[in-house]
Formats: sequence, structure tokens, C-alpha cells
Amino acid sequence: PKGVAHTTAGYLLYAAMTCQTTFDLQEGDIYACVADCGWITGHSYIIYGPLLNGTTTVMFESTPTYPDHGRYWDMVQRHKITQLYTAPTAIRALMRFGDEKVKEYDRSSLRVLGTVGEPINPEAWQWYYDVVGEQRCSIVDTYWQTETGGHLMTPLPGVTPMKPGSCCLPFYGQEPVVLDAEGNELTGNNVEGILCFKTPWPGCMRTLYGDHQRYMTTYMKVYDGYFFTGDGCRRDEDGFYWITGRVDDVLNCSGHRIGTAEVESAVAAHESAAECAVVGFPHEIKGQGVCAYVILAAGVEPSAAVEKELKMAVRAAIGPFATPDMIVPVPGLPKTRSGKIMRRILRKIVAAEEDALGDTSTLADPSVVDKIIALIKEKQGRA
Repeated sequence: PKGVAHTTAGYLLYAAMTCQTTFDLQEGDIYACVADCGWITGHSYIIYGPLLNGTTTVMFESTPTYPDHGRYWDMVQRHKITQLYTAPTAIRALMRFGDEKVKEYDRSSLRVLGTVGEPINPEAWQWYYDVVGEQRCSIVDTYWQTETGGHLMTPLPGVTPMKPGSCCLPFYGQEPVVLDAEGNELTGNNVEGILCFKTPWPGCMRTLYGDHQRYMTTYMKVYDGYFFTGDGCRRDEDGFYWITGRVDDVLNCSGHRIGTAEVESAVAAHESAAECAVVGFPHEIKGQGVCAYVILAAGVEPSAAVEKELKMAVRAAIGPFATPDMIVPVPGLPKTRSGKIMRRILRKIVAAEEDALGDTSTLADPSVVDKIIALIKEKQGRA
């Protein structure tokens, strides 16, 4: 969202406090958040968070795979980095290359590994923990937003039991609630619904620049008395939280509600897939169909057999109703420079609305869009 307005003191306090606590900052630490300074993670966790705590912060430029895919690990070894904070997208991309490159470098300085930007699938979490962190580093799967200024939910190193794929428990002072569509609080555990927050915190945005009314209607008035995140979540039997994806990323296929994050996780768990993005598209029989754009693992060639295997993997993991109608092997996904997949663009392409893609100025590699359009047209017989 463009125009998010934070206050000076509240934002700085929250950035400093969350950075110190979430990453267990100690004197002499060398902390590295490898995000882009142009988005909130760069502001809160490259600049303000570490520097307000007097911690050395490492600024990273370029990509994790240039000049080769050992770039992060070489940096960890050279600078003796103690905390590394990156995105699931980067973790999955590096996972494709296997374990050997990681093991070439000394990573013994690392204590805490963080992940940010989207839910991390359990397979990527496990690789990050087992291979990168040698099963001795805490993984902090941080849930927050541009609008929140800093972490809302995260495990704390050495304190919170970790669950692969879960952002675990609320940060100090946070009161998450799970609401049903009517705005009723779902109490107890084993519930799923819309994630909102009940109490204010210092880092919360105060307005949208020049449009306070839009701020109120988007965040504060969707469910009166709550801050609306726009995310769905599940609270499990232990009271731990799992983000299920954006509320607008819930598909309705033949009356079944399916979270796109669940389908993506099922596809990505298959050995043939390196990364996946799932979107819905208009389907004359089911209402919405499921389209999975898949980057195949190194050495795997696109084929009808691979597509069938991936469909069966989703069917086995979730159920027949979640089986993708289309599996589209792609060379890449439209991502912003901070590594977020622009699913809006993928939805437009599969709905044959490629003439109305909207703003694509934040894409890291705009050329991938034309390649995907050509593949979809061929798949849909409109080439």
C-alpha cells in the first residue's frame, strides 16, 4: 500500500524493541537483513531496528544467486554474521541448488535465522533449519505488515517451541483474534478464520497519506473495534497461529473454500517443483478453477506426466476438490524486487485480461510476464 504513514516515536520504539527481542541481539553481533531498503523490512530491520540497538547491520545488494548461489553463505563466513533475515522466496530458490554449496562455507557464527514476507512452506523451513542452521539455530518466522511497523507474531529464540510453517505466538502486548465472516470472535483452539488485532501498539500506522477516510474503511471499519489485516489464519490445538494466505486469496471451488497457500505448499512439497504460485480463475462449472504456476526443480523438464504427478500430489495432500485445473510450468514468476510474488498479475493473465495488468513498475524482471502470457495462451488454445 502506497502512502502508509507511521509516527516517529511509536514506529522507532517498535522497530527497536521487536528487532532486539526477535533476533536476540547481543553486544558484538553482526546482523544481516538481506531485504531491499525500498520496502518496510528494509526500513525496520536493516536501518532503524538494528542501529537503534547499536548493532552492526550488513546491507546486501544484488541477488542471492550472483555471482553464484553461494553468495549468502560466503557473506556469512566473511562477516561472521550472527543473524540472517531473508524471504521464503530466496530460501526456496537456493534450496533448488541442493546442500553442497551451503556446506562449502563456515556458518558457525549464525545463531538466529529469520524469514519474512509470506508464509514459509514446511519443506523450505526444514531445509533452512537442517542445512543452513545445522539444526542449532532458532528460526523466527515473523508475521507482520507494512502497516504494522514491526513484528506482530513470531517465535522468540530459545523461548518458543518452533513449528515448521507457523509464526507461532503473538509478540508482547499483541492480542490477535480469529473472526468468522460476520465478525464474531472464534474462541478456543482449532479454529480458522480472519486474523484481526484487538489492541493498539506503538508501530501501528496512523493514516494513509492524504486519504484518512480510506485508512479507516480499509483497516479500522471492516470489523469495528479491530485492526483488519486482510489475512486468514488458523489457531491450532496448541494455540499456535498459522497464516493461511490473504483473505482475497481464498478460492471457492464447487462450494469448497481453499486457501491458495495450502495448494502452493502441497505442490512445492513435490520433488519436481521448486516454487509455485496458485491463483483462481473463472470456471463455468465450478465457479472458480485452480491454476498453479510452477517453476520446476533443476533438471526436470515440463511434461504431461509431471503435470499429472503434481495434480495427484495436491489431491493426496488436500483432497480431490483442490486438484488444480491447470498446471503451468513457467521459467519464473513475476516478483517485486523484495521477492513478493505479484499474484494479481497471474490472476489477470489466466483470466485472459493481460491487457489490464495495471502497475508493473515494481517488478524485478518484467520480461517474465510476456513469457507467462505466451504459455497461458498456448495452454488455453488462444495462441
